[in-house]
Amino acid sequence: MNDLIEHFRTAACGLAVAHVWRGHGSALFVELGALTSTTRRVGSPGQPEGEIGLMIEWSWRIEDARSIACGSWSDEALWQPSFDRLVGREVIDLTTFGRLPEVMLSLSGDLHVVSFMTAEGDPEWSLFDRRGPKPITIGSRSGTITEEV
Repeated sequence: MNDLIEHFRTAACGLAVAHVWRGHGSALFVELGALTSTTRRVGSPGQPEGEIGLMIEWSWRIEDARSIACGSWSDEALWQPSFDRLVGREVIDLTTFGRLPEVMLSLSGDLHVVSFMTAEGDPEWSLFDRRGPKPITIGSRSGTITEEV
């Protein structure tokens, strides 16, 4: 478990947040490092993908030094300004915490992107390493960090 997180911590630290976008519903995507353009199945342009990516499907928040700037249950008008604050920030740390592992991405300027599931099941986050020929994806399942197929 620790080896998987250490792999992503090593890969992410020092990279800049290049793009932040909203997926379906309240899903949050944070793209790190050099971006690669994508194409949707229907042929239209998709969201660019970073070398390393973080997806939190729901129950997330963005924290600044002294408060919660916004979260998945906040007024959606707060989201884009908070997303914009993340772009260009350098990754200082990437950690997991809790008995059922949640993820925290710590950025320069004392900003943090944090998952915190509030419903039954597993925390709903994934990390993607797209640097190699075969992407590596991990998430939190049944109380452990696992590689997803």
